[in-house]
Amino acid sequence: MATILIVAPVFALIAAGYGAVLFRFVSETAHRGISEFAFSIAIPALLFRTIVVSEFPDVSPWRMWGAYYGALALTWTAALMLSALLRARREDREDGVVFAIGSVYGNIVMLGIPLVLSALGTEAAGPMTLILSVNTPLLWLCGILQMELVSRKRTGSPLSIIWPVLADLSRNPLMLGIGFGVLWRFTGLGLNPVVDRTIELLAQAGSPAALIALGINLFRFEVKGEKLSILVLCALKLLAMPAAAFVLAKLLGLPPVAAGVIVLFAAMPTGANAYIFAVQYHRQVNPVSGAVALGTLLAAVTLPVVVALVAGVR
Repeated sequence: MATILIVAPVFALIAAGYGAVLFRFVSETAHRGISEFAFSIAIPALLFRTIVVSEFPDVSPWRMWGAYYGALALTWTAALMLSALLRARREDREDGVVFAIGSVYGNIVMLGIPLVLSALGTEAAGPMTLILSVNTPLLWLCGILQMELVSRKRTGSPLSIIWPVLADLSRNPLMLGIGFGVLWRFTGLGLNPVVDRTIELLAQAGSPAALIALGINLFRFEVKGEKLSILVLCALKLLAMPAAAFVLAKLLGLPPVAAGVIVLFAAMPTGANAYIFAVQYHRQVNPVSGAVALGTLLAAVTLPVVVALVAGVR
């Protein structure tokens, strides 16, 4: 029952967003404004306040990164090999890179943050921030560099490839929320009660807005063509990666809350950023789109199991 109380409201809000578009209470483009509010204002405020006021467990970032990104690397490698088996033109390794991105780039912001905070509480803030602070830069850089390598179409130096990504990330509101939160925490000044309450009210809107936006956004994703590829992507993201994360978290001796964050983040379905990557390179667009849609639906079944497992370990 406790697991249902954690997971059901999260997916109910996603369903509400989807239903709002389906029954034309809002337009399909409504997700843009809601997403901009959630990701540019509310969730950065949530991250900022959580970092400033929360108690951080004493956990090694290297063990955290080792468990999560070790699982990611294993899944990425498996995806490259499976993509080679699924593709008719096995020499086309660019498809494999996009397939790998789709198998590891989970929706850890729109879905992950609300679910982790609901399941593990504010104790999860520290471990969660460690993953969020490097996830997007690392995945985009790895994806772009590997795509450049396999395509053999280098248009400049490695720095010219990496710099635009770093420049965009330096303006990313989520990164700014994390960065300013860490800096303000180091000052030891805390938050004025009026300021704290204002930010708290703003932060409270972050998770619901993100989930509603996710539901609205799902309306444009379709499950069509290459059904086997879609199923393999979903299996890698929803089963293989969290299983690998669970094992590595155990091997590295992570405390329960940190291990819970790792496993839950790893269990998130494929996110929209993977779709953006696929569209950018015009590769595997249908399979990744299908993985976003079907994966989110299947996650309503798999995530309660993962939450129950994490809660049991605690």
